[in-house]
Amino acid sequence: MAAAAATFLPHTPTPRHRLAVAVAVHSPTRHRLSLVSSGATDATLSVAAAEEKADAGEAAAEEKAQRGGGGVGGGKERRRVVRKAWEKLVRWSRSWRRRNRSDVLETTRKVVVLGGGSFGTAMAAQVAAKKADLEVSMLLRDDLVCRSINHSHINWLPENITATTSASDALAGADFCFHAVPVQFSSSFLEGISTHVDPKLPFISLSKGLELNTLRTMSQIIPQALGNPRQPFIVLSGPSFAVELMNKLPTGRNLIVIELYITAMVVASKDKKLAAAVQQLLASPNLRISTSNDVTGVEIAGALKNVLAIAAGIVEGMHLGNNCMAALVAQGCSEIRWLATKDQLMKFTDFLFFPINPKMGAKPTTLSGLSGSGDIMLTCFVNLSRNRNVGLRLGSGEKLDKIMNSMNQVAEGVSTAGAVIALAQKYHVKMPVLTAVARIIDNELTPKRAVMELMNLPQVEEV
Repeated sequence: MAAAAATFLPHTPTPRHRLAVAVAVHSPTRHRLSLVSSGATDATLSVAAAEEKADAGEAAAEEKAQRGGGGVGGGKERRRVVRKAWEKLVRWSRSWRRRNRSDVLETTRKVVVLGGGSFGTAMAAQVAAKKADLEVSMLLRDDLVCRSINHSHINWLPENITATTSASDALAGADFCFHAVPVQFSSSFLEGISTHVDPKLPFISLSKGLELNTLRTMSQIIPQALGNPRQPFIVLSGPSFAVELMNKLPTGRNLIVIELYITAMVVASKDKKLAAAVQQLLASPNLRISTSNDVTGVEIAGALKNVLAIAAGIVEGMHLGNNCMAALVAQGCSEIRWLATKDQLMKFTDFLFFPINPKMGAKPTTLSGLSGSGDIMLTCFVNLSRNRNVGLRLGSGEKLDKIMNSMNQVAEGVSTAGAVIALAQKYHVKMPVLTAVARIIDNELTPKRAVMELMNLPQVEEV
């Protein structure tokens, strides 16, 4: 329950103490510190005082009920306790929103989206729907698609979305930039537009994976390709399918609701203020955004889960059963954790000739959160996953070339698999399941043979 609460309840940092402050009352039943600075308005003070008084009254009533022998065993008393707990949560939520109001959306005039894939388009629609006079410009390669968006707003796209093939036009005056170009093409693409990029423009990466030849993540690719090591960077990840994000879109003055889907994601940046700004830019009634400073954990989990999804699809395609599926995904999660949290330095010679971070150092909490376990569950178990479908067809006996030729979207796990294993070797981490996927993709191992080899590995202690 604590992990679930952490997903939906944003962390409230403890404010710095100042002179002439109200008395701080910390309630163990509420994730809130009622500390009001001397600059607070009378209205804020009265709201905080009223809430604290209400909490004190509830606590006294509960204590009295307990002394009376009622406890929480009776049905009526149990319902009362649950109701009070919910009311406290709602009051905390309202109080938090009052204290954390932001003008990010109000001050944002233009957002640019690089790439016209499904997820880039979905995020463009999400941002455009929040503010009618916000300019959202999509930089695309296909002039025909640009005309379709500009003239007919295909797929019910909001009218404040425009598309262009001109990098200078798209990037001019942008406040935020969403990068949705596939990882393997990102470096060359960014180098081609680097002269039009403002050095202070925040880049929000939507791309998941590792660059095949260099094993770089997007947090390394973007600043290096732009020639600016201080380019502001944020990564957005978590369990999300573009089709569900697109199912609630405004068109003109009407709101077209096919189905209302709820999504929760995480933005990670070394810059805490920047992460909070992007959180406010994206959050909406149907999209929750949490923040993190663990860029490595979010990126590695997002890259490796695609390879694990291929393995899950193979199990499904071979009809190996639910027990096998659960065991495989659990093993894959462990392998992702082993690599992502690796804090042992590589050999000095490895680092000299292999320009990546000398250690990973991801946080275990990241891997059990939205960008880790959340994204893994969605990608491994749901048919909408492109990587899972690749594995499903491989497990059914189809050849990879035929599968890839029939797809009109990128399955990043296919290109990432080999890079993942190379990265694991550099960090001296054994990854049996993900290595087997890479061997299958390279056509050096059949799915059936891979399963047999994995089952014949030594029986060892779980770690």
